[in-house]
Amino acid sequence: MKKIAYKFLIIFFVLFLIIGFFLLVFKKDYGYDIIQLKENDSLQGADNVLPLPKNVTINGVDYIQSQLPVGKFGGIFTTSIMGEPKTFNPYNANDATSAELSEIMYDGLTQTDVSTGRVIPKLAKSFEVLPDNKTYIIHLRHGLKWSDGVDITAEDVYYTYNTIIFGGFGDGSARDVMMIDGMLPEVKIIDKYTVKFITPKPFAPFLRNLSASIVPKHVFEKATKKGKEHFLTFQGIDVNPDNLVVSGAFKLKEYLPSQRVIYTKNQNYYLINKDNKKLPYIDKWVMIIVGDMNNQTLKFESGAIDVLPVSGSLVGRYRELKKHGDFELYNLGPSTNTTFLVFNLNNRKNKDGKYYIPLKKQRWFQDRNFRTAIDWAIDRDDLVLNIFSGMAKPLYSAEPINSLFLNEKIARGHKKDLNYAKSLLLKSGFYYKDGILYDKYNNKVEFELLTNAGNTQREASGVSIKQDLEKLGIKVNFKPIEFNSLINRIVNSVDYDCVILALTSNINEPNAGYNVWTPNGALHIFNKRTNNDLKSTDKVLDFEKKLEEIFNQGALELDFNKRKKIYDKYQEIIAYENPLIYLYAPLNISAIRKKIKNVYPTKIGGLIQNMAEIYIEN
Repeated sequence: MKKIAYKFLIIFFVLFLIIGFFLLVFKKDYGYDIIQLKENDSLQGADNVLPLPKNVTINGVDYIQSQLPVGKFGGIFTTSIMGEPKTFNPYNANDATSAELSEIMYDGLTQTDVSTGRVIPKLAKSFEVLPDNKTYIIHLRHGLKWSDGVDITAEDVYYTYNTIIFGGFGDGSARDVMMIDGMLPEVKIIDKYTVKFITPKPFAPFLRNLSASIVPKHVFEKATKKGKEHFLTFQGIDVNPDNLVVSGAFKLKEYLPSQRVIYTKNQNYYLINKDNKKLPYIDKWVMIIVGDMNNQTLKFESGAIDVLPVSGSLVGRYRELKKHGDFELYNLGPSTNTTFLVFNLNNRKNKDGKYYIPLKKQRWFQDRNFRTAIDWAIDRDDLVLNIFSGMAKPLYSAEPINSLFLNEKIARGHKKDLNYAKSLLLKSGFYYKDGILYDKYNNKVEFELLTNAGNTQREASGVSIKQDLEKLGIKVNFKPIEFNSLINRIVNSVDYDCVILALTSNINEPNAGYNVWTPNGALHIFNKRTNNDLKSTDKVLDFEKKLEEIFNQGALELDFNKRKKIYDKYQEIIAYENPLIYLYAPLNISAIRKKIKNVYPTKIGGLIQNMAEIYIEN
C-alpha cells in the first residue's frame, strides 16, 4: 500500500511539473492588471498629485507661479506627431493634429486641474458664480501681454466669444458646446480686465467650456471682417510664423511639411518658477513628423525623439530595454481615445440632386439590425489580444472606461456571437446564397472600410474586422488612406461608407461630446450635415432627436448624481442604436528619456501636460 501511494505521489509530482512548464511557456499576460505589474520597477503609474500653482503679483503683473522643483533653462525637447497639420488656427482645426498644434499657442480663461479634474483659472486670475447660477464674473490677470507686446484684455475675450465662437466662424465645435437649450450666452465687458457672461439657464459645464482659446482681436479681426470663407484660410499651414501672435507658452518657429514643426518659447508667457523667473525652461520644442508608428518607434530607439507612445505589442520588449536603457516607462491607464467603427447614415442629396450615399447602402446602414449584427460579429477580445498583446480593454460604451460618467452596465458589453448576428440580418430580410449575404432587393452586401494610413493599430483592426464580417457573408473592401484625405471625406464631402476612427473624450464632462451627438454638431460624423442642410429637420433620425434632448437636459442639471443618471441614458441609446460601434481602449503606456525632468504624469493630463515646467538635465 505504501509503495502504491509512493508511486502515485511521484506521478502526481511529475504531472505537476509538466503542467507548470506548459503554463509558464504558454502563459499570456493579457494586461488587464498591468497597473500591478511593476517587476524591476519597469512601469510607473500616473497617480501624481501636483501642487496647485499660486497667483503672484510682481510689478503689477499677475503671474502664475509653478510650485514644482526649479529646473535648468535651455535645451531642445523632441517629440513626434503622426499627421500633417491642416491649419494653425485653433478655430479651423477639425483634426487632432491641427487642434494639438494650434492650441499649444493659445491659452483659455480656465483649465482643468490635472490631478483632481476641478476647473481652475488660467488667463483668468479668478472667477465668480453669482447666486442665480447663470451669471459669471471673470477677472483677468492684470499686465499680461501677447507675444507682440500688446496687452491681453477683456476686448480679446469679448471678441473671441462674441465674434468668432458665437458668430459661427471656423469649424463650429466651440460654439456647439456653448449651446444651452438652443441658445447662446451673453458676454459683456465690465472693464479692461473684467468680463461678465450670462447664460440663459444654469449650465453645469460652463466654467469648463471657458477653456476655449482666446485669440488676439488686433490680429484676428482683420480676417473675420472679410467673412467666414476667408477665415477658413486664415493662419493656414503657409502662414509666416513671424505673423503669429500668441498667449501660450510656445510660438511657432518653423513648419516643414513631412519633416518637422518647431516651437520656441514665448518670452511674454506669464508662468514663473519659485525663483520668479519666466518659464518655459526649454528653448525649443521640436516635433518630428513620423508618418507611421513603426517609424516613430525607430526614431525613439535611435535617440531622435525623447518620448514614445508604446504600443501593446512592444510593452514586453520595452520593459526589458528599460533595465539598461535611458528612459522611464509610465502607465497612464486606459486611453481617453474612444476607437470605433462608424457607418455613414446620411440620407441626403448633394447640390447636384444625387444621394451622398447610394440608396441600397442607405437601407443597410440605417437598419438598426444591420448595425447591431456588425457589433455582435466583431471579436473585440481578438483585437485586444492580437493587436495590443492584451494591453487594452474591449470598449462598448461611448464614454471612456475611466470616465466619471461611465454607465457600468453598458461598459460590460457582450461577447462575439455570429449566430445572433445572422439572426438579426435574417430578421431584416437579408438572405444567404452560397455563403454570400444579399439584401431583400437581391443586392450583394459589399462596402468600403476606411482608416488613416500609418496607424498600424487601426490598419490591423481593419484587417481583423474585414475577416470577422466575411463570416457574415459580407465583402469588405478595406482601404487605409492619408489622414487629411480621410478627414475631408468624412467632414466635408460626406463621401464614405464606413470608417475606423477615434475621438478624444473628456472624462470629467460628457457635454464635451455635444458636437458629436447632436444633429447639427460639427463632429456628428455618422449623419453629418453639410452647410446646405444644417437647418434640415425632416431627416433627423428619432434617436438623434432623443440624444439632443438628453444632452440639453444633462447640461442644465447641476447635481452630479442626477447628471450621471441622465448621461447613463445616452450611453444606453448609443449601445442600442450603434451609430458608432466601439472597439477597444488601449492602455496609455509611454516611454520618456530620464534626462527629461519635472515629469509628473496624471491620468487626466497625460504624460507631458506641464510642458512649460519640464526641463532637460544634461
